[in-house]
Amino acid sequence: MNKKIRSYLTGGIAVLIALYAVVFLYSDRSNEIISMIQAFGTWGIIMAVFLMAALFMTPVPSEGLIVLYLKIYGVYLGTLYSWIGSIISSIAFFYLARSFGRKIMKKLITKEQFETVNNWVKEKGTFGLLIARFLPIPAFFVNCIAGIMSSITIWSFIWTSTVAIIPYFIGIALVFTGVSNGTWKWIILGAVIEFTCISTGYFIARKKDKNRLRE
Repeated sequence: MNKKIRSYLTGGIAVLIALYAVVFLYSDRSNEIISMIQAFGTWGIIMAVFLMAALFMTPVPSEGLIVLYLKIYGVYLGTLYSWIGSIISSIAFFYLARSFGRKIMKKLITKEQFETVNNWVKEKGTFGLLIARFLPIPAFFVNCIAGIMSSITIWSFIWTSTVAIIPYFIGIALVFTGVSNGTWKWIILGAVIEFTCISTGYFIARKKDKNRLRE
């Protein structure tokens, strides 16, 4: 399966998850399904956390599933469970990358992506990895690259991953809160946070490219 087909497949799965979230939210306006899921109690929460962890270990965007969790468990707990899922995925991904990373890299990661992350880590160490997580490179590929670097410890891998994703969760939670309550200020604030994270990544990447050209 070539890269183009994989990208189409990933995009298709992401669209399906998003559509499922929309249909779920629309069809369950009486909250009957939500009440049924909540009745699973602790086991339902455990399954939700590990489902989120599994999704974070793929290139598929997680927004649709996060929105479902916000609806089912509320903004605070839904965000918390999603965040815990991201931590679990980081731990699992680190060990998987160390075991099978080079095979994955050859099939999924481009030379440009590897060199971009590798250069940041070489120049600034762990802080460089944190910066790399804000670059316009999907987190899945950054994890693949960082996981195979012998200079990156599991602690550096996990804390940069879990910290870098916090603005992403906050932005989604604010937009969800604004849409649910019909409050534009939360929608705008959430959108600003998401836009700032994305634009900051592009700005850092462009600045790095300009400095390299000057050299």
